[in-house]
Amino acid sequence: MNPALQSHETQALCRLAPVIPVLVIHDVSHAEPLAQALVAGGLPVLEVTMRSACALEAMALMAKVPGARVGAGTVLSGYDAARAKEAGATFAVSPGATDPLIAACTELALPLLPGAATASEVMALMQHGYRMQKFFPAGPAGGPAMLKALGGPLPQVSFCPTGGVSLKNASDYLGLANVACVGGSWVAPQDLMEAGDWSGITALARSAAALTV
Repeated sequence: MNPALQSHETQALCRLAPVIPVLVIHDVSHAEPLAQALVAGGLPVLEVTMRSACALEAMALMAKVPGARVGAGTVLSGYDAARAKEAGATFAVSPGATDPLIAACTELALPLLPGAATASEVMALMQHGYRMQKFFPAGPAGGPAMLKALGGPLPQVSFCPTGGVSLKNASDYLGLANVACVGGSWVAPQDLMEAGDWSGITALARSAAALTV
Protein backbone atom coordinates (compact mmCIF):
# COMPACT_ATOMS: atom_id res chain seq x y z
CA MET A 1 0.00 0.00 0.00
CA ASN A 2 1.65 3.21 -1.15
CA PRO A 3 1.61 6.34 1.06
CA ALA A 4 -1.17 7.98 -0.97
CA LEU A 5 -3.45 5.01 -0.28
CA GLN A 6 -2.28 4.96 3.32
CA SER A 7 -3.35 8.58 3.68
CA HIS A 8 -6.73 7.78 2.17
CA GLU A 9 -7.21 5.10 4.83
CA THR A 10 -5.98 7.20 7.75
CA GLN A 11 -8.06 10.19 6.70
CA ALA A 12 -11.16 7.99 6.66
CA LEU A 13 -10.32 6.82 10.18
CA CYS A 14 -9.74 10.37 11.36
CA ARG A 15 -13.18 11.37 10.10
CA LEU A 16 -14.95 8.72 12.21
CA ALA A 17 -14.81 10.80 15.41
CA PRO A 18 -13.41 14.16 16.48
CA VAL A 19 -11.02 12.58 18.99
CA ILE A 20 -8.66 9.62 18.78
CA PRO A 21 -7.86 8.43 22.32
CA VAL A 22 -4.12 8.08 22.88
CA LEU A 23 -3.83 5.16 25.29
CA VAL A 24 -1.00 3.98 27.52
CA ILE A 25 -2.00 0.62 28.98
CA HIS A 26 0.04 -0.89 31.81
CA ASP A 27 -2.43 -3.58 32.89
CA VAL A 28 -3.64 -5.88 30.14
CA SER A 29 -6.83 -6.61 32.09
CA HIS A 30 -7.87 -3.03 31.33
CA ALA A 31 -7.70 -3.50 27.56
CA GLU A 32 -11.08 -5.02 26.77
CA PRO A 33 -13.27 -2.96 29.14
CA LEU A 34 -11.43 0.21 28.14
CA ALA A 35 -12.11 -0.41 24.45
CA GLN A 36 -15.75 -1.21 25.20
CA ALA A 37 -16.12 1.98 27.24
CA LEU A 38 -14.60 4.21 24.58
CA VAL A 39 -16.59 2.67 21.74
CA ALA A 40 -19.78 2.99 23.80
CA GLY A 41 -18.95 6.68 24.24
CA GLY A 42 -18.64 7.22 20.50
CA LEU A 43 -14.88 6.98 20.03
CA PRO A 44 -14.17 3.90 17.88
CA VAL A 45 -10.63 4.72 16.69
CA LEU A 46 -8.13 3.79 19.41
CA GLU A 47 -4.39 4.45 19.43
CA VAL A 48 -2.54 2.11 21.79
CA THR A 49 0.96 3.45 22.30
CA MET A 50 3.85 1.01 22.23
CA ARG A 51 5.18 2.40 25.48
CA SER A 52 4.32 -0.41 27.83
CA ALA A 53 5.26 -4.06 28.15
CA CYS A 54 1.71 -5.25 27.50
CA ALA A 55 0.88 -2.92 24.60
CA LEU A 56 0.86 -5.60 21.92
CA GLU A 57 -1.25 -7.97 24.00
CA ALA A 58 -3.63 -5.11 24.76
CA MET A 59 -3.98 -4.34 21.04
CA ALA A 60 -4.83 -7.95 20.29
CA LEU A 61 -7.60 -7.96 22.91
CA MET A 62 -8.98 -4.56 21.94
CA ALA A 63 -9.06 -5.48 18.26
CA LYS A 64 -11.69 -8.12 19.11
CA VAL A 65 -14.09 -5.58 20.63
CA PRO A 66 -16.99 -4.93 18.23
CA GLY A 67 -16.77 -1.51 16.66
CA ALA A 68 -13.19 -0.82 17.72
CA ARG A 69 -10.62 0.29 15.14
CA VAL A 70 -7.32 -0.31 16.87
CA GLY A 71 -3.99 1.14 15.86
CA ALA A 72 -0.49 1.31 17.29
CA GLY A 73 1.07 4.53 18.52
CA THR A 74 4.72 5.45 19.04
CA VAL A 75 5.70 3.26 16.09
CA LEU A 76 9.35 4.12 15.51
CA SER A 77 10.66 1.40 13.19
CA GLY A 78 9.74 -1.29 10.73
CA TYR A 79 10.14 -3.81 13.54
CA ASP A 80 7.55 -1.95 15.60
CA ALA A 81 5.21 -1.79 12.63
CA ALA A 82 5.50 -5.52 11.92
CA ARG A 83 4.83 -6.46 15.54
CA ALA A 84 1.88 -4.08 15.72
CA LYS A 85 0.26 -5.48 12.60
CA GLU A 86 0.75 -9.04 13.83
CA ALA A 87 -0.99 -8.06 17.07
CA GLY A 88 -4.01 -6.80 15.15
CA ALA A 89 -3.30 -3.11 14.64
CA THR A 90 -4.97 -1.74 11.52
CA PHE A 91 -2.95 1.48 11.39
CA ALA A 92 0.22 2.96 12.83
CA VAL A 93 1.01 6.38 14.29
CA SER A 94 4.49 7.82 14.62
CA PRO A 95 5.78 11.02 16.26
CA GLY A 96 7.85 11.69 13.14
CA ALA A 97 8.82 9.80 10.00
CA THR A 98 11.87 8.11 8.55
CA ASP A 99 12.44 6.55 5.15
CA PRO A 100 12.84 3.04 6.66
CA LEU A 101 9.56 3.37 8.57
CA ILE A 102 7.72 4.60 5.48
CA ALA A 103 9.17 1.73 3.43
CA ALA A 104 8.18 -0.84 6.06
CA CYS A 105 4.59 0.40 6.30
CA THR A 106 4.36 0.38 2.51
CA GLU A 107 5.62 -3.21 2.42
CA LEU A 108 3.29 -4.27 5.25
CA ALA A 109 0.28 -2.44 3.75
CA LEU A 110 -0.14 -0.83 7.16
CA PRO A 111 -1.59 2.71 6.95
CA LEU A 112 0.74 5.17 8.65
CA LEU A 113 -0.15 8.49 10.23
CA PRO A 114 3.29 10.12 10.24
CA GLY A 115 4.22 13.04 12.46
CA ALA A 116 5.44 16.47 11.39
CA ALA A 117 6.01 19.74 13.25
CA THR A 118 7.43 22.12 10.63
CA ALA A 119 6.62 23.20 7.08
CA SER A 120 9.69 21.37 5.79
CA GLU A 121 8.64 18.13 7.46
CA VAL A 122 5.10 18.47 6.12
CA MET A 123 6.46 19.09 2.61
CA ALA A 124 8.81 16.10 2.82
CA LEU A 125 5.90 13.84 3.74
CA MET A 126 3.81 15.35 0.94
CA GLN A 127 6.50 14.28 -1.53
CA HIS A 128 6.05 10.71 -0.32
CA GLY A 129 2.30 11.03 -0.87
CA TYR A 130 1.05 11.66 2.66
CA ARG A 131 -1.86 14.09 2.74
CA MET A 132 -3.00 13.06 6.25
CA GLN A 133 -0.42 13.77 8.93
CA LYS A 134 -0.05 14.00 12.68
CA PHE A 135 0.93 17.43 14.00
CA PHE A 136 3.19 16.68 16.95
CA PRO A 137 3.92 17.92 19.52
CA ALA A 138 0.99 20.21 18.86
CA GLY A 139 1.24 22.51 21.87
CA PRO A 140 5.01 23.09 21.92
CA ALA A 141 5.09 23.31 18.10
CA GLY A 142 2.80 26.34 18.05
CA GLY A 143 -0.71 25.03 18.63
CA PRO A 144 -3.71 26.16 16.58
CA ALA A 145 -1.92 29.30 15.37
CA MET A 146 0.84 27.22 13.78
CA LEU A 147 -1.64 24.87 12.13
CA LYS A 148 -3.65 27.78 10.77
CA ALA A 149 -0.45 29.26 9.33
CA LEU A 150 0.50 25.93 7.70
CA GLY A 151 -2.92 25.76 6.08
CA GLY A 152 -2.21 28.83 3.98
CA PRO A 153 0.61 27.50 1.79
CA LEU A 154 -0.16 23.79 2.38
CA PRO A 155 -3.95 23.41 2.14
CA GLN A 156 -3.62 19.92 0.64
CA VAL A 157 -2.68 18.41 4.00
CA SER A 158 -5.04 17.51 6.83
CA PHE A 159 -3.81 17.01 10.37
CA CYS A 160 -4.47 15.19 13.61
CA PRO A 161 -2.83 17.42 16.23
CA THR A 162 -1.60 15.53 19.28
CA GLY A 163 0.41 16.56 22.31
CA GLY A 164 -0.97 19.09 24.75
CA VAL A 165 -4.51 18.73 23.41
CA SER A 166 -7.27 18.66 26.02
CA LEU A 167 -11.02 19.08 26.28
CA LYS A 168 -10.36 22.72 27.08
CA ASN A 169 -8.52 23.53 23.83
CA ALA A 170 -9.68 20.76 21.46
CA SER A 171 -12.29 23.01 19.84
CA ASP A 172 -9.58 25.54 18.96
CA TYR A 173 -7.98 22.87 16.80
CA LEU A 174 -11.17 21.30 15.48
CA GLY A 175 -12.37 24.65 14.21
CA LEU A 176 -9.52 24.79 11.70
CA ALA A 177 -10.15 23.79 8.08
CA ASN A 178 -7.06 21.57 7.96
CA VAL A 179 -7.80 19.56 11.11
CA ALA A 180 -9.64 16.25 10.71
CA CYS A 181 -9.55 15.24 14.38
CA VAL A 182 -7.36 15.53 17.46
CA GLY A 183 -5.51 12.96 19.51
CA GLY A 184 -5.73 13.10 23.28
CA SER A 185 -5.16 11.08 26.42
CA TRP A 186 -7.66 12.92 28.64
CA VAL A 187 -10.49 10.55 27.72
CA ALA A 188 -8.80 7.61 29.46
CA PRO A 189 -6.99 8.90 32.56
CA GLN A 190 -4.90 6.42 34.49
CA ASP A 191 -6.78 6.99 37.74
CA LEU A 192 -10.10 5.98 36.19
CA MET A 193 -8.52 2.92 34.58
CA GLU A 194 -6.95 1.87 37.87
CA ALA A 195 -10.31 2.32 39.61
CA GLY A 196 -12.13 0.35 36.93
CA ASP A 197 -14.44 3.31 36.40
CA TRP A 198 -15.45 2.38 32.88
CA SER A 199 -18.70 4.34 33.05
CA GLY A 200 -16.64 7.42 33.90
CA ILE A 201 -14.49 6.84 30.83
CA THR A 202 -17.60 6.38 28.69
CA ALA A 203 -18.84 9.75 29.96
CA LEU A 204 -15.55 11.41 29.03
CA ALA A 205 -15.72 9.76 25.62
CA ARG A 206 -19.25 11.07 25.06
CA SER A 207 -18.10 14.60 25.86
CA ALA A 208 -15.23 14.23 23.40
CA ALA A 209 -17.45 12.70 20.71
CA ALA A 210 -19.80 15.67 21.00
CA LEU A 211 -17.08 18.07 19.88
CA THR A 212 -17.60 19.31 16.35
CA VAL A 213 -15.10 19.53 13.52
